[in-house]
Amino acid sequence: MKYAWPWQLRRNGVLNMNMRNINYIGRYNPRKHYKRVDDKLLTKQLALANDIAVPDLIGVIREQHEIADIPEMVRGRSGFVIKPAKGSGGKGILVITHVEHHRYYKPNGHEITPSEVDRHVSNILSGLFSLGGKTDVAIVEGLIEFDPVFDGYSYEGVPDIRLIVFKGFPVMGMLRLSTTASDGKANLHQGAVGVGLDIATGQGLHAVQFDCPLEHHPDTGKRLIDIKVPHWDTLLHTASSTYEMCELGYLGTDMVLDQRKGPLLLELNARPGLAIQIANGKGILPRLRHIEAMRGPSMSPEERVAYAKTHFSSSSVF
Repeated sequence: MKYAWPWQLRRNGVLNMNMRNINYIGRYNPRKHYKRVDDKLLTKQLALANDIAVPDLIGVIREQHEIADIPEMVRGRSGFVIKPAKGSGGKGILVITHVEHHRYYKPNGHEITPSEVDRHVSNILSGLFSLGGKTDVAIVEGLIEFDPVFDGYSYEGVPDIRLIVFKGFPVMGMLRLSTTASDGKANLHQGAVGVGLDIATGQGLHAVQFDCPLEHHPDTGKRLIDIKVPHWDTLLHTASSTYEMCELGYLGTDMVLDQRKGPLLLELNARPGLAIQIANGKGILPRLRHIEAMRGPSMSPEERVAYAKTHFSSSSVF
């Protein structure tokens, strides 16, 4: 493994964890608004109130006795997702991609029994997956219909798009692709692939897995920088609009592409990770400082997106 000296990272504009926590999260994210992103149910409600598309809400399980309602809740659906409202890092998310005769199947084809589903939801309610271990509620959502544009680029799971938004400006993006190592989940810490994206076009730039560069998907062999994300302007506009919605200045937005519904907002993150810089092969700090130095009237989401595409493209100095 190759290491870099701190001065090399600073020279390349890399934002480190201490600086992120103090200068950006601590300074621009008021604590009183954290619940708007830490509670996925509240995030969904806010998004709907602001005309931002989200996956279908099938139901909410708040108490143990309501677990018995799950079979009726998902009746007639080919698949569904159960997630903790206050979970983090992809923990506690159960994806069922196939239902047959009251039998549930995960993306890898393995069956999970109704009793195992019940136990999983019970663990969610007890706070096993929530921030701080606090009691939680379980959200049951409609299954996202995988957009075929990503066929061959992701193993089993649904790819998602992470955009870092600073003061309403989308400043850096990446596509997260699941792998065998990540068990079908688009989580970089679990072994998913991160592909840095050009803010101007959505074109792939660089790719990493476990913080190491790679050219091809480890399971499918697809060349990763050939990816170009469709509906890119809509994704940028959705990400920019979350600034007014949650009133947090430094934010990670996670979105997916549904075959029928287009871009959908999955969740928001008030403490987005730093691996997006590795995926892009570029530090994010110069872009953040450029926005901090800006003066003038406030901009609309459309104006912020246009500005970001002009100043933070792969051909720009930032």
